[in-house]
Amino acid sequence: MSATLIAALAALNLFSFGLMAYDKRCARQRRRRVPEKALFLAAACFGALGGVLGMQLCRHKTKHWYFQVFFPLLLIAQIALLIWRYAG
Repeated sequence: MSATLIAALAALNLFSFGLMAYDKRCARQRRRRVPEKALFLAAACFGALGGVLGMQLCRHKTKHWYFQVFFPLLLIAQIALLIWRYAG
């Protein structure tokens, strides 16, 4: 894997984590929230690790079954795709 790809994946996951943290802060302050579609899109664009970490560390969206199920599934699929692409 190239350094550019690693940097891009890190940036995508950092963005996804930041989006989860920002949405949690907005929820606490009763401000306008980040749409759930945007959270899923950030996770689907190879940011699932950041989304899962954001859920756990910020304790955000943990009561929604679809976040608890699909974020980890996205993470597993993304890891499997990267292994398939770069392990051979």
